[in-house]
Amino acid sequence: SCTQWWCFLYKCLLAVLVFSDDWDIYSFHINSTVTSRYATTVITSRVANRMNESKEIEFHVRIPKNAFISKFRMFINGQVYDGVVKAKEQAQKQYTEAVSRGESAGLVSSVGRTLEEFRTSVTVAAHKKVTFELTYEELMKRMHGKYELQIHARPMQPVRDFKVTVDVYIHEEAGISFIDSFSIYQESKELNSFCLQAWIYFYPTADQQKTCDSCGEQGMNGDLVIVYDVNRDNGLGHIMKSAGYFVHHFAPSNLPRIPKNVVFLIDQSVSMHGKKIQQTRTALIHILNDLAEDDHFGLITFDGNIFHWKQELVQANSKNLESAKKFARNIQDRGSTNINQAVLQGASMLNVHHREGSASILILLTDGDPTSGETNLEKIQSNVKQAIAGKFPLYCLGFGFDVNFEFLEKMSLQNNGVARRIYEDSDADLQLKGFYEEVATPLLTDVTMIYVGGTNLTQTNFSQYYNGSEIVVAGQITDNDIETFIPEVSNRRVIFSNTNDSVESTGTVADDRIQRVWAHLTVKQLLDEQLRLSGPKKEKVKKEILELSLKYSFVTPLTSMVVTKPPGENTDVLHKPKEGETQRQWSSVSPSGSRKHTASRTRSGSQSGE
Repeated sequence: SCTQWWCFLYKCLLAVLVFSDDWDIYSFHINSTVTSRYATTVITSRVANRMNESKEIEFHVRIPKNAFISKFRMFINGQVYDGVVKAKEQAQKQYTEAVSRGESAGLVSSVGRTLEEFRTSVTVAAHKKVTFELTYEELMKRMHGKYELQIHARPMQPVRDFKVTVDVYIHEEAGISFIDSFSIYQESKELNSFCLQAWIYFYPTADQQKTCDSCGEQGMNGDLVIVYDVNRDNGLGHIMKSAGYFVHHFAPSNLPRIPKNVVFLIDQSVSMHGKKIQQTRTALIHILNDLAEDDHFGLITFDGNIFHWKQELVQANSKNLESAKKFARNIQDRGSTNINQAVLQGASMLNVHHREGSASILILLTDGDPTSGETNLEKIQSNVKQAIAGKFPLYCLGFGFDVNFEFLEKMSLQNNGVARRIYEDSDADLQLKGFYEEVATPLLTDVTMIYVGGTNLTQTNFSQYYNGSEIVVAGQITDNDIETFIPEVSNRRVIFSNTNDSVESTGTVADDRIQRVWAHLTVKQLLDEQLRLSGPKKEKVKKEILELSLKYSFVTPLTSMVVTKPPGENTDVLHKPKEGETQRQWSSVSPSGSRKHTASRTRSGSQSGE
């Protein structure tokens, strides 16, 4: 094991406390235990009311968007008040009934760029204290060849005993390949370490909380970021098992890149006016500079009409790239939005340009709803699915908050891709370039994960595997019989296999961590699947999501956490929103029945801290 300042990071920890001068936050701790890229994080804050009368004190934290809250409790005067995860309809009913009885009640809902918010408040007697404790869980995602931990430290007041304590127990036979840290206190530095376990701690003094570049008299206001990766090879990857469950991390290194065929579909409708179109032009020119000479590409811009730079894909040689960059610099906003025709034209270009041993990719950037041509969303999705026919992925980038993100998300998921929201701020061009870099280097296509002796598996077929990413599969081992459990990864070019000595046992039957990884990943993938479906199939998947969420106490878009408080106090309902909701707010209802909005987020409004 090793102990160093910033020795290791494995978790996206993000915490914010909001208070008035009447509150005193005198203890704040974050404790995270991470094993096999799965983190369970506990945020504990002890707050005192130093007034001579009762005071309402608020607990407000921001957590990673991909995390599920699994536990919340308050300690007041020796009593413990626990939150309970319920089906969203039941939680809403409890909230509504409290309001109808004239009782105080609250409803929580928030969504941001990379974070979601948890808020609750409680009335604390004069010179008394309350302890808040929130637990959330997350499976880390590898991007750009690394995992990233971001600590957003903004208590906005020097805290006498401010501690971020992260206890990390990592069992990685491969070891840690690199660690970098970037903080508000020091320049970034590389920490070379090959330890299998690490204890990470951060204890800034009250003076330190006021003296960093972005700090002030109100305390810390900045990010602490640590990035790392583990050693990798060209083999089967790393498989861990416990109590009849397994999780498989597959990210082979040193594979030769596959030439790609990529078509960019750029919305140039009038709603892209100004900063959006400028940032798109900038990003597109950067992306064109990154194309390899054995890549082939095409550009289509669209408003109410379709404009081809070339009628077919061409090689990314210097002459064609200069011509394409000139075309990109002249993109101007105008007209309406014909998404249907643009995507069909892009799919057609890729379909007629099939190259053996290459990977095809279709990327759509738009900021609005379809307003010309075919405008029925379901019809567009059907047309696109038929045109692509599972032959390549469609990635949809939704620019800004006015875009119909659910429509783009469903269309991407139906075609083996993902949707990503691009936030309209100063770094939007970097966001676009960053997304492209995730898919810039395909290494494998048509990847199939096979597990003889495995059952209840998460997703096992992947259209493409990109450099810097990772494929993760979890499931159950039939009858917990490791001797008959045989994993294998195959595609058209290569087969990855190994003997059972590549499967590592992580603990006793009492260790349910691997099981929770399986549950977490299963729920995440089922949430995506239910977006693609309709009718009875959709309802069946939603039922499965609900059952797993309740069993493992996950706050998901189908569940809420009801926070029961002392008699006479609020009953809060924490609601996990979905990406693209148009209204995100925290409202409270007083005993008189009047509604007070203590915080509000709308699609057109700004979002602090995002």
